[in-house]
Amino acid sequence: MTQLLLLAAVSLSACQTMPQRNSATVLESPGQRAWFDGVYDNHEQVAQSSSIPVPWVRFEIAPLQKAGWYLWKVRQKGDTELEAIWAMRSLKSLDGSVVMTPWRALVADPGLGKDFNEDQWVALDACTLRGAMTSSGLAVRTDLPTCATVAPGIGASVALLPISIDHVGEALRVRLYADQVRGADAYTDARLVRWFTGWAAINGAGPNAKSESSDWHMNRDLRIGNEGGKASVNWRDGQPSGYSLRLERATYRDGDVLVLKLSVIEDVSGRAIAYAWANPEATSIGINLGWIQVGLDGATTVPSR
Repeated sequence: MTQLLLLAAVSLSACQTMPQRNSATVLESPGQRAWFDGVYDNHEQVAQSSSIPVPWVRFEIAPLQKAGWYLWKVRQKGDTELEAIWAMRSLKSLDGSVVMTPWRALVADPGLGKDFNEDQWVALDACTLRGAMTSSGLAVRTDLPTCATVAPGIGASVALLPISIDHVGEALRVRLYADQVRGADAYTDARLVRWFTGWAAINGAGPNAKSESSDWHMNRDLRIGNEGGKASVNWRDGQPSGYSLRLERATYRDGDVLVLKLSVIEDVSGRAIAYAWANPEATSIGINLGWIQVGLDGATTVPSR
C-alpha cells in the first residue's frame, strides 16, 4: 500500500470530473441479458505464483437496472485487504468501438438494485476505457496519464480501478491501477466461477471407521465454486469435522493438461489427503474414501452469450 501511495503522490493533482456526455448508443437494449456478468476469480494465477506473489482478486459483475450499466465489486487479498465498488457505464458506437466509463459513489450506501440512481455517483471520465468488442471478445484500455490526473482524489479504492480489460469466453484479464507497482506486464488473470451443488457424508469415526459403522453425518445443500472454492464438512450438530472440500481448476504438465480437481482437506494441516480429477468442463464430480463420500453436480453459471 505504501508503494501505491507513492505512485499516487507522483501523479498530477486531482481535478473535478464532469458527468459523461457521449453520443454513443447503449450497448444493451432493455430486456437483453448482460454479456459478461458473473463472478470471476484468479485462484489458479495465485496458486501458480512463486517468486513474485500475486494477490488474490475476485470480480463480481452484475447488470444494473438501467440498460448499459454494470456493477463491479472488486475484492483483493494480499499484504492488505481492499474492496471497491464501481458503476460501469458501457456504450457502443455504430463503428463497433466500445466506451466503458467507471463511476465512483458519492454516498456511503448507494442504491445498487432497483433503487440505483446515477445521481449518487460521479463519472471518472479521465479514466474511461476505450476499445472494441469483436466476435472473439472485448478489449478496452484507459489513457493512463490522463487517469493519473484524478487518481489521488479517488482515495485508496483507486488501487482496484480497472485500467485495462480483456474478456474472452470465461477468461477475464484486468490490469488494476495498483498493478503498476508490480510491473508493466502485471495483470489479474481471472476465470468465470461455475457453481456446484451437492452433498457430503462423513462417518463419525473418521478415517478409522469400520465398514459396518452406520454413524453417518450428512451435509446437504453444499454449494462450492470451481475456482478454489472451499466448503467445510460438518458433523450433524453443525460443528466442523476437521475436514473440508476444495474445488479448483488446475493446469498440469507445463500447461498441457487442464483438470477440475476435488480435494479432501485436513483442516489442521491444510494438506490434501485425497483428490479426484475430471475434465474442466465436467458437470459432475465426486470422491469415495469409504469414511467420507462426496457428490457434486448441477454446475450453474450465467450461460454463454
